[in-house]
Amino acid sequence: VGATLYSGDEEFKIKKAKMRGEPSEGMICAEDEIGLGTSHDGIMVLDDAAKIGMPAKEYFKIETDTVFEIGLTPNRIDGASHIGTARDLAAFLSQTKEITLTKPSVDNFKVDNRNLPIDIIVEDKVACPRYTGVTVTNVNVGPSPEWLQNRLKAIGLNPINNLVDISNYVLHETGQPLHFFDADQIDGNKVIIKTLPEGTSFITLDEVDRKLSSEDLMICNEKNGMCIAGVFGGIKSGVTENTKNVFIESAHFNSVYIRKTAKRHDLHTDASFRFERGSDPNVTEYALKRAALLIKEITGGEISSEIVDVYPEAVQDYNVDLTFKNLKRLIGKEIEKEKVKSILKSLDIKIVDEDEVKLSLKIPTYRVDVQREADVIEEVLRIYGYNNVEISEHVNSSLSYSQKPDKEVIQNTISDILTANGFNEIMCNSLTKEDYYNNLESYKPENLVKIFNPLSNDLNAMRQTLLFGGLESISYNRNRRNPDLKLYEFGNCYFLNKSENENLLKKYNEEKHLALFVTGNKTEENWIVNAEPTSFFLLKSFIENILLRLGFDLNQISADDISSDILTEGLSYHYNQNKIAEFGMVSKKILRSFDIDTNVYFAEFAWNQVIKRSAKNNIRYTEIPKYPEVRRDLALLIDKSVKFSEIKDLANKTEKKLLRKVSLFDVFEGEKLGANKKSYAVSFILQDENKTLTDKQIDKIMNNFIRVFEKELNAQIR
Repeated sequence: VGATLYSGDEEFKIKKAKMRGEPSEGMICAEDEIGLGTSHDGIMVLDDAAKIGMPAKEYFKIETDTVFEIGLTPNRIDGASHIGTARDLAAFLSQTKEITLTKPSVDNFKVDNRNLPIDIIVEDKVACPRYTGVTVTNVNVGPSPEWLQNRLKAIGLNPINNLVDISNYVLHETGQPLHFFDADQIDGNKVIIKTLPEGTSFITLDEVDRKLSSEDLMICNEKNGMCIAGVFGGIKSGVTENTKNVFIESAHFNSVYIRKTAKRHDLHTDASFRFERGSDPNVTEYALKRAALLIKEITGGEISSEIVDVYPEAVQDYNVDLTFKNLKRLIGKEIEKEKVKSILKSLDIKIVDEDEVKLSLKIPTYRVDVQREADVIEEVLRIYGYNNVEISEHVNSSLSYSQKPDKEVIQNTISDILTANGFNEIMCNSLTKEDYYNNLESYKPENLVKIFNPLSNDLNAMRQTLLFGGLESISYNRNRRNPDLKLYEFGNCYFLNKSENENLLKKYNEEKHLALFVTGNKTEENWIVNAEPTSFFLLKSFIENILLRLGFDLNQISADDISSDILTEGLSYHYNQNKIAEFGMVSKKILRSFDIDTNVYFAEFAWNQVIKRSAKNNIRYTEIPKYPEVRRDLALLIDKSVKFSEIKDLANKTEKKLLRKVSLFDVFEGEKLGANKKSYAVSFILQDENKTLTDKQIDKIMNNFIRVFEKELNAQIR
């Protein structure tokens, strides 16, 4: 009573209880309940040698061990092994005491006979830069010795049999993944590293029939595939309880190939975990010898071939120059030269040359994360100790330079304006559904940037427009009885230029856009006013307010009618012949595909162009005029094809100095006007900042307007 048992993550404390009416002062346990095994078949029965009061640790001969749980960052794959961790500890401890790292020796490796040679052929030397193999015959598969089982249990692995246990043991000891093949299943006594045709069927150890990609690297015999290289073994070639002869693989695979294959098949193993992050090409032979010697010792096997090592281009240590100036600049402290050299030596980094300015270094191949000078400086600081770098009491700063215009400031300003006008900001996924672009002319499917190995068909392409993400948001809100919406989004859009095959920077284009969405009612219905639906002109007012705030002169913006498979009614704004925005009503066909049964008005700014053009637009502030403005109205009878923008443009060209504003305040159409005719009532605001306008001046200007309208637009004054 009072003892605490641990089973997995669960904790159980033994208390006094009654069983069948009798008091219980303890608990009879199975193996798994006291952490001595995995069996739960029945209680553990002790023999007569077990004395009452004898420590269980002494009776079961449990070794005293300490387990360190180390949280590695993804770049430190060299530390994902016992030797790797010991190597790092030795580097740190050697700064204060004499200490060296001693690895298990493989010097006694020797070939017992040559009864089972295996040929190795590497067809893809990019995907497999090094492949090492050897055979061991006459092995006896069975339980592992107690010491091996205990060490595997200590790191959370369940013992299987001596061959599997040796493979796992060497993996965690050296960090090098191994694969054991049943040598009797290798047809033709040949191991061939190659790819197989697209769609080839291959059954893996988990008994799943997988369809291979033509990019999956395979370990094959003369007839069939045996293993997905660096990822997962096949069901037919692996070792079993009946295995007598073993072929040991110790290889170095290209991390890119392994990562893609593992993701493609959703297979994530201890081997792929290490290969994906970069294994050491120069440890394969050591790990192979270590495994072969353990098999020989534990299973009674014989090494029955020479080691075959296919390594056409040896991977050399990385060359990096470390300058003392940069070391001091990045660390913030000057470290003695001899101390730096001592740290580098402890990290197995060789100093091949030195002078007063720099050290020329060779980085060992197992440190795939140390490729640059900054990486070396980080290593020096890590061993030297962050706590040994004093924090200065003075704060030094410098004035930063920011580009004009400041893109972030402008974006925040426009966001504030839109929010103040009742808009909500949305942030949609840049990944979208390829099907949205099927049969579209405005955004052609061939211009899509597609995703390799997408997680789903709903996220298999990069967006060309912000429209579809916004419509998803509108549909989501409408389905939850929130139909009155004003939304905006700043986001990047992506385009593929197929004509550019050589320059990747030109082949893939990224543009920033601003999108506005307006739908539902402008205001909620209440007792004062009726609900008023949103309109094209409401959206237009928001667009023009944005452009005005950015310093654009609306009189210099040209508007063209557009009608497309995206917008049924719309305008395209151009400034200095550059398109800066398109807006209008979204087509009913597209809205139906999102189950939206009301009008949606959409605008999309080419934000990069807007920012670029706004940089030249300085907003000018003037005093409030002392002299009054004058309004004059004209009623113009014109053809229905004439747009108000044409009237406005002509007026601005005719009177550039005194004309302040042109507004349309009434439109009338009827049979009395004649076929294809309409009447526009237009107001003109005139003002002189230096004096009061006289009737003579005003009449002259208005007569000029009338003359121009009659000549250019065939207008009649009513």
